[in-house]
Amino acid sequence: MSNTPDSAVRTFLDGHRPAFLDDLAEWLRIPSVSADPGHAGDVRRSAEWLAAKLTATGFTTAEIWETAGAPAVFAEWPSGDPEAPTVLVYGHHDVQPAAREDGWHTDPFEPVVKEGRLYARGAADDKGQVFFHTLGVRAHLAATGRTTPAVNLKLLIEGEEESGSPHFPDLIRDRADRLACDTVIVSDTGMWSEDTPTVCTGMRGLTDCQVDLYGPDQDIHSGSFGGAVPNPATEAARLAAALHDDDRKVTVPGFYDGVVELTDRERELFAELPFDESRWLRTAHSHATVGEAGHTTLERIWARPTAEVNGISGGYQGPGGKTIVPSSAQLKLSFRLVAGQDGEKIQQSVREWIAARLPAGVRHEITFWGATRPCLTPLDHPALQSVVRAMGRAFGQRIRFTREGGSGPAADLQDVLGVPVLFLGISVPSDGWHAPNEKVELDLLMKGVETAAYLWGDLAESWPTES
Repeated sequence: MSNTPDSAVRTFLDGHRPAFLDDLAEWLRIPSVSADPGHAGDVRRSAEWLAAKLTATGFTTAEIWETAGAPAVFAEWPSGDPEAPTVLVYGHHDVQPAAREDGWHTDPFEPVVKEGRLYARGAADDKGQVFFHTLGVRAHLAATGRTTPAVNLKLLIEGEEESGSPHFPDLIRDRADRLACDTVIVSDTGMWSEDTPTVCTGMRGLTDCQVDLYGPDQDIHSGSFGGAVPNPATEAARLAAALHDDDRKVTVPGFYDGVVELTDRERELFAELPFDESRWLRTAHSHATVGEAGHTTLERIWARPTAEVNGISGGYQGPGGKTIVPSSAQLKLSFRLVAGQDGEKIQQSVREWIAARLPAGVRHEITFWGATRPCLTPLDHPALQSVVRAMGRAFGQRIRFTREGGSGPAADLQDVLGVPVLFLGISVPSDGWHAPNEKVELDLLMKGVETAAYLWGDLAESWPTES
C-alpha cells in the first residue's frame, strides 16, 4: 500500500477544492463540440486551455498534437526514479453537441452548481474526469513531499472521441515512441452507482457492416413475377432471422472461436452487484430480457459476443400497398466482440456465411466500417490491484468489478502500445452522458481526485519496472 498519508491528501484537497472547481468551470465554458465544424475553433481553444493548465500544474512537457482533424493534448512529467513505471492517462476534451432547446434547464456551456452537482456539457464526459488528475497529482506531491510524481506520468487527451476517433489510431501509431508506457489508465468511464464504487475491467470490441442485396433490375409486379424470381427483401429477412439459433447463439461459423470465457470467480463478482432487472428494463425502455441461453443479463452485455440487426429495409415504404417484388434491400448488422475474438476474422466469416445463404439471382455487396478490438484486464494484474486499493482508500469501502458493453478507443491503445488498459472513472449512470442536463456529482469527483493522489505511489511501490 502507498505510504501517501490519507489525512494529508484530504487536507490538501479541502484547501484547493474551490479553485479546482473554478478552473474546471472555466474549461467547461468552452463549447468544444468536435462533431460541428462551426466549433472547430472552440475545440482548438479547449486544447490550448488544457495545455496551458497542465504546464501550470507542473508537467514539464505540454504539447498540442495536430491530427487531420481536431488537436489532441500530450503532457509528460518524469518521475526521476529509475525503476518507476510509466503510466499513460487517456481521456478526451471534446464534447457532445448541446443546446438549451434540447431540454436543458440552464445554458449547457454555463456551469451551474446545485445541490452538490455541477451541471454542464462535459462535466462528466469527459472534462471533469480528465481534470481531476491535475489536482490528484498535486495532492500526491504535497502529501509525500516529492517534487516529481512517483511514476513517469503521461497524459494523452484526445479531441475527436465524440466524433468516433477517426484519426486516433494513426495518431498513436505515429507517436508510439512518445507514448511508450507500462500501462494505460482510461478516465472516460463510470461506476455502478454512488453507493457501489466499481472498477471496469474490460470493454467489448465492435465490427459493423451494411449488406446491400440486389435482385431484379427494377421493381416488378408481384402478381406477374412473384414466387418465380428471388426477392431481395425476403432474403434480407431470411438472413436476419438466421443470425441466431433457438438458444440465441450466433450461427456464423467460427464466431465463438477463441472467446475468453468467464471464470467462476468473475461470474461470482458480477452476481454480487445489486442488479435490479426491472429497473434496468426501465432504463432500457424495454419490456423483457432476451439473450444467449445460460447467461445472466449482465454477462450478456459485458462478457459475451453478440450480433444485432441494426436496420432492415427494402421495397415500398409509402402509405397503402404497392404489390411489387423490390429490386433491392439493405441489412445493417453489428457484432460486439469479447477478448479472444479477432475482428478481421469475424468479418471474413460473416462474408462467407452471407454468400453461402443467398440464392442465385441475388447479387450482394458488403461494406464493413473497420473493427474495434476488445480489451480485458486480468483481475490479478498488479496495476489493476493498485487502482482497486487506491479507490478503496478514497471511498472507504470495498471496490467491486464491472465491464462495459460498449466499445471505445481504449483497445487501440492496448494494441498499438502493447500494454494493459485499466479504467478509472467516477461517473454514475444518472450523470446523463450525451443527454440534456449532464452533471457530475461533486463529492464523487473529489473521490476521483483522491484516488489519483493515492494511485501513483501505490503503483510505484507495488509494480516497479526492471532497471
